[in-house]
Amino acid sequence: MVETLVLIEHDRRQVKRPSLHAITLAQQLGGEYALLVLGHGLDEIAASLVSYGAAAVIVADDPALAEPLADRYATVIAEVARKRGTKTLLGTSSTFSKDVLPRAAALLDAPMVTDVLAIEEMDGSIAYRRPINAGSMLATVKVEGDRRVLTARATAFEAPAANVAVCPTERFLFDAASLPNGVQFISREQRASERPDLTESRVVVSGGRPLRDPETFERLVGGLADALGGAVGATRAAVDAGMAPNDYQIGQTGKVVAPELYIALGISGAIQHLAGIKDSRIIVAINKDPDAPIFQIATYGLVGDLHQIVPQLIESIRRG
Repeated sequence: MVETLVLIEHDRRQVKRPSLHAITLAQQLGGEYALLVLGHGLDEIAASLVSYGAAAVIVADDPALAEPLADRYATVIAEVARKRGTKTLLGTSSTFSKDVLPRAAALLDAPMVTDVLAIEEMDGSIAYRRPINAGSMLATVKVEGDRRVLTARATAFEAPAANVAVCPTERFLFDAASLPNGVQFISREQRASERPDLTESRVVVSGGRPLRDPETFERLVGGLADALGGAVGATRAAVDAGMAPNDYQIGQTGKVVAPELYIALGISGAIQHLAGIKDSRIIVAINKDPDAPIFQIATYGLVGDLHQIVPQLIESIRRG
């Protein structure tokens, strides 16, 4: 029996680092925890997880799980949780977990709390703190029942140290023929890029509506990101205008980032966008409107025309 089962995400080559932050929450919850990884050809990925203090790394490896089809993954996850007597099923807040874990919660008939930022003891039991109203407020909630499903906001928890004794790796055997077959994998479209992943990069440069068109967006936002070795992000307005692809979107309905340096170009600071960047260590804002709300949370602000300032900034960085 393991108290907590932590779902680890990967991209078929290596573990996605934000998913490791859920291990820190598992450690805070107390009791034994195990790590669960699903897919096909997972030997190297499983080997990279054995030093995070878990009781075991549980591997569900089968060709039927080669692609992350939510109905199949949820079925296997729920089966592992039942057989291991798991009280808490835990993942990291991501598009993957939003697709898979609600299905697993339904199969387990367990309540679910998303985007957990912290835990606290209340009346002898654990309560969970999570953002509401686009991150402008925090709610503290308790759940009833023997089981629960949680997702942790990766930016709220430190990455765990991988320096403890090696734990065993266990294969989880299941009947692949009995898995749901209602969804079929057709194809995978993935844009090749040499830029770092948006949720893992130490530097993120993001652009808003004033960038005008895709060419200008790439020249200024992409150019500054490349000069700093960072990732590119965008507001929902920029994405809706066709200036940037959907996977660049940061905010309440996009990705949550917490880089060491976040540079906002032409971003006014709508509350939905601020919900995705507020944990960044340093925020630099460039905007021609001195009353833009983003200046209220920015570490450094520069009032001016980004179309003049950013090319000069890129040139200065490249010369330096």
